[in-house]
Amino acid sequence: MAEPHPDDAPEDARDETPQPPPRGDVDSVRAALRLPGGPVELSAIDPRGTPNFPGDKDEALADIAAMAPQLAELQERLYAQAVAGGARRRLLVVVQGMDTSGKGGTVKHVIGQFNPSGCHIHAFKAPTEEELAHPFLWRVKEQVPGPGLIGVFDRSHYEDVLIARVRNLVPRSVWARRYGTINRFEQGLAKDEVTVVKLFLHISFEEQKERLLARLDNPDKHWKFNPADIDERSVWSDYRQAYEAALEKCDSDATPWYVVPSDRKWYRNWAISRLLLEHLVELDPRYPEATFDVEAERKRLLDT
Repeated sequence: MAEPHPDDAPEDARDETPQPPPRGDVDSVRAALRLPGGPVELSAIDPRGTPNFPGDKDEALADIAAMAPQLAELQERLYAQAVAGGARRRLLVVVQGMDTSGKGGTVKHVIGQFNPSGCHIHAFKAPTEEELAHPFLWRVKEQVPGPGLIGVFDRSHYEDVLIARVRNLVPRSVWARRYGTINRFEQGLAKDEVTVVKLFLHISFEEQKERLLARLDNPDKHWKFNPADIDERSVWSDYRQAYEAALEKCDSDATPWYVVPSDRKWYRNWAISRLLLEHLVELDPRYPEATFDVEAERKRLLDT
């Protein structure tokens, strides 16, 4: 988790696009998980819910498998469009959530469906001394994916209005200004053709306890357990309020937040896969046309 930072300066011949699999309307998943606007109350959102998915785990896994080749092809088109076509578009997935909510699982099971050579994944840990010497967004800007890439932030700049607020790492006057700084930063990303998809993995207090117990009960999972996670449970409600403030203050049409019920891991993976598929379908990346005479090059090759 983030430590305190100096605050930022003030106000500163084409193929047919793959279609979503047959279950439902891919747009409906994005609409179902998007914040409705107005005050955010996470207690009103069921973390065990399965919005827009009437099936069971087996059906979800089958749907995920059906989406995988479509996600892979759309990623390849996005990459090719940048490398050979000069396009600047890219996708940035910001993954936030309480401890054990499944940030790493999202990277493994959802982002793992993409070609890793076209991804840029960064997990934000406690900042180094060098990072602390800069404004809090400095290290974040360094990790923004380049054109054609799919970037993933496992935790992000939002830690600087979450743990910084809950643990009083900086004065209120500092973290309160950061919402505006974050909004300006993200609006700048959108203008630079970065599609930002922000995910809050919503789990219950009870589910977190079960997941922490599972880590303690399995020696192979001890490496994932951090005693500090138990300390953080004592301020669960404070974190919930901090998340509600961040979701409410930093949600926009250009850089929306999606609340993903995550007590059921299979639903989390299905919903995020669908969200990413929808965004990529909407981007509609195309393979660039050849900049050379295809037939002439074919003849040259055959003559060798």
